[in-house]
Amino acid sequence: MLNGKKIVLGVSGGIAAYKAAALTSKLVQAGAEVKVIMTHSAQKFVAPTTFQALSRQPVYTDTFEEEDSTQIQHIDVADWADLFLIAPATANVIGKLAGGLADDMLSTTLLATEAPVYIAPAMNVHMYKHPAVMKNMKQLDEWGFRFIEPGEGYLACGYVGKGRLEEPETIVEVLQGEEDRPLPLTGRKVLITAGPTREKIDPVRYFTNPSTGRMGYALAQKAQQMGAEVTLVSGKVTLEPPVGVDVIPITTAQEMYEEVMRAYSEQDIVIKSAAVADYRPKVTYEQKMKKTPGEYVVEMERTKDILMELGQRKEHQYLIGFAAETMDMERYGREKLAKKNLDAVVINNVSEEGSGFGTETNASLLITKKGQEMAYPLMSKQELAENILLAAIQEMESENR
Repeated sequence: MLNGKKIVLGVSGGIAAYKAAALTSKLVQAGAEVKVIMTHSAQKFVAPTTFQALSRQPVYTDTFEEEDSTQIQHIDVADWADLFLIAPATANVIGKLAGGLADDMLSTTLLATEAPVYIAPAMNVHMYKHPAVMKNMKQLDEWGFRFIEPGEGYLACGYVGKGRLEEPETIVEVLQGEEDRPLPLTGRKVLITAGPTREKIDPVRYFTNPSTGRMGYALAQKAQQMGAEVTLVSGKVTLEPPVGVDVIPITTAQEMYEEVMRAYSEQDIVIKSAAVADYRPKVTYEQKMKKTPGEYVVEMERTKDILMELGQRKEHQYLIGFAAETMDMERYGREKLAKKNLDAVVINNVSEEGSGFGTETNASLLITKKGQEMAYPLMSKQELAENILLAAIQEMESENR
């Protein structure tokens, strides 16, 4: 529960700031220690002394007001927190956080904290629906920030709709439920492969594929947010490493094989979402090949089938493979499931617009060894990642793995 929890409450500048006073009182009554950070605009609605009286803690309003010369104030507060709550969260502070901006006490502390961050938005209904605000909230959700959705009703601006700060009692209940609930992958080890491999011809040429790694990175981030210890073996991509994930960079199929096999025995769940080359040049050159008249033939040899070998070596692991298909998804999926001794296979329908390599979304079919079939319509790769992991957890629990 919240008894003994150290909570930093960020109050930004909206009329709903008055509710943050009641929220502070409710959190203290629940046994939490509360330190409040106020933006300059928030102070136009409620005085800092109100929060100081309710929290019996100092209230922070200025990054440069350093009361203790032995500490850096915003770092000290960021490290102190067990959890961070922004209520009300205006469109401005949400935009700052999504953009990595730090120009006041609240935004600098937010960027410095490693505590879970809960965001309770409050704003005009049209502001809440604005594409920029929705995009910023989507980005924060993908990074693992947790939202407490605003309620619907009469707003201070006179409109009726979604945008009203959730009631303090409800926010406290949400925090109590979240903090009391164990994460479903706590204590589990998860290994994920992502991205393309590159098979060298000479120093300036190689064979590869258009995989961006987005699906594997989404899986890694979601698994970490669910409490798992995650290892991500990744080909060369342009994505930022997921927070809290051990990323092992590789280039070739052979390097991926070696890293995956090295870690395999310790894993509980293994998801092979990487697009690994099936073939590599039989001969490679240390110097750049010069252009010559006529045709040039590259003789290819097979790379090791990583997924096949994982299936053969499988002991306690729950093994998930991926396949990209354009037709007969179920038939090809079932063939791969049986041939490679998988527990589940995810077949991406790459013929559907918006699905497959280089997209933000996927339309997929999940088939499990136990006979379950789940068709997922076009959705974000983050949503799909969560669905895949939840399906794996459910089957593992049913088998007492």
